[in-house]
Amino acid sequence: MKNINFKVNGVELSAPEGSTILHAIQLNDIKHVEMEVPTLHYLAGVKEEELSGLGFVEVTGREGFIPAWSEPIAEGMDVRTDTPALKEAARKALSDILAVHDHDCVNCVRTDNCELQHLLFEYKVKSEGDGLRKIEEIDDRSVIVRDYNKCIRCGRCAAVCENIQSVGAIAVTGEGLDATVGPVSPDGLAATKCVNCGQCIAACPVGALYERDNTAAVFDALEDPNKFVIVQAAPSVRAAMGEIYDFPIGVDVEGRLAAALRCLGFDKVFDTVFAADLTIMEEANEFIERVQNGGVLPMMTSCCPGWIKFCEHEFHDLIPNLSTCKSPQQMFGAVAKSYYAEKMGINKNDIVVVSIMPCTAKKFEIYRDNQCGAGVPDVDISITTRELARMLRKAEIQFEAMPCEDFDQPLGLGTGAGVIFGATGGVMEAALRTATEKLTGETLAKLEFCDVRGVEGVKEASYNLNGTDVKVAVVSGLANARALMEKVKSGEADYQFIEVMACPGGCVNGGGQPIRSADVRAKNDLRVKRAEALYENDLGKSVRKSHENPAIIELYETYLAAPGGEKAHKLLHTSYIKR
Repeated sequence: MKNINFKVNGVELSAPEGSTILHAIQLNDIKHVEMEVPTLHYLAGVKEEELSGLGFVEVTGREGFIPAWSEPIAEGMDVRTDTPALKEAARKALSDILAVHDHDCVNCVRTDNCELQHLLFEYKVKSEGDGLRKIEEIDDRSVIVRDYNKCIRCGRCAAVCENIQSVGAIAVTGEGLDATVGPVSPDGLAATKCVNCGQCIAACPVGALYERDNTAAVFDALEDPNKFVIVQAAPSVRAAMGEIYDFPIGVDVEGRLAAALRCLGFDKVFDTVFAADLTIMEEANEFIERVQNGGVLPMMTSCCPGWIKFCEHEFHDLIPNLSTCKSPQQMFGAVAKSYYAEKMGINKNDIVVVSIMPCTAKKFEIYRDNQCGAGVPDVDISITTRELARMLRKAEIQFEAMPCEDFDQPLGLGTGAGVIFGATGGVMEAALRTATEKLTGETLAKLEFCDVRGVEGVKEASYNLNGTDVKVAVVSGLANARALMEKVKSGEADYQFIEVMACPGGCVNGGGQPIRSADVRAKNDLRVKRAEALYENDLGKSVRKSHENPAIIELYETYLAAPGGEKAHKLLHTSYIKR
């Protein structure tokens, strides 16, 4: 593609032909604040317009302000972002927003990570008065909490919910600062078809949306001398946690994560990767049985609670296609309160299982029906990557100074196959590593199934497994999932196995991961960089196939007997409902 040369405040730059001024500047990764174009509504790939009064530039030879988000660059274009008129217009727009915004920044969950706060500082705009026309009650009836007092009516949440996730649980009525942004039901998000994916939280530039905070419950459990508190950390957390502490995007902090959790006071620190391997054992067995015995196909993965709830709302006819396997989070809890409790001589009622997840929907999942494999809740508390960071801050634990430590055993031993669960295509690849060897009886010469890797919304491949052609598909982002499911229903799509993740790019881009600004998201593909950390971790593992995990082998030999067996089914499988 041809590159176009242009100037910004006298600095020579270039960008691909067809780029907007805003995107061209972002592609050049400008570090100087005065060369940036301020925005609050614009979010690349989600909402590519700016209606706040920000986002304008001046162009030499043209009159008036030019919308940087829609105007393409041209050869020799001379762009100005730093003129007095532009600065004054930006201050006016920010002042108008601030006039109807809650000013209690100190007590906001997004303080120091707020796009509005950043611009107010850069443009030296100060608050006058309390800024609120009226105080509205915070809606915490869902796992996604909504504080309309902080809403700046940008519409990003509605755009990601409708355009990327095709859920439509949030709507915008009206225009500008007089607009109303909120759930489509007067009874809040909990009464809509919201799947709790949290992509609206990740898109919000301020603190108007955030997850229900469960950190106090974790601290209470840790302080209870009668409770044995264990924690599991999902694979995606290690690929993103470092960003909160200014590590480069995609740095694997697995060892520091284990050490920090131990410092918080957990009795045992385990890795959800163990349960991911367990999931593969059950899921691969279920898939093989369906293929060999004429079961319902295509079989669809069940690791993602956002996808499960979406299917229960939108595709009742396809519920039999869902794997009955619980998610790794839930499998871990079930095993911890049965096998591990018995092994260690601990009363299952005294065990508190806490999970650290990249996902807000996991908070909803722990309360689903049929999630009590050992007769007690599989998981007691689920918190996000962000909540863990808040806990560490409150406990004055310096994450960046932590040594690298290992997870505890046996529920902390995982393989490379379990690690890559966090990336879209990872569950499929892990399952194929096991299913292929089980069906063919041969050892794979190459473990990488590259056809199902990458962040494309839909990927497909075909593999010959012991004489049977198995067509697979991998999809992430619920709008993509909806389109694929419609093809499955109509018979247009012919697959035997489908992996679905609600969040675009998979769990690495989950709604509970560190929130990055629109500018950072435009300059970096978070999905790619975080996934690379997991694939690198996989390469470094001595064991890279779930069925070769020695802790999993021992679990089956001494407790579960066989994948899909009576005990395994009772502990590790679940059911679904029509919503």
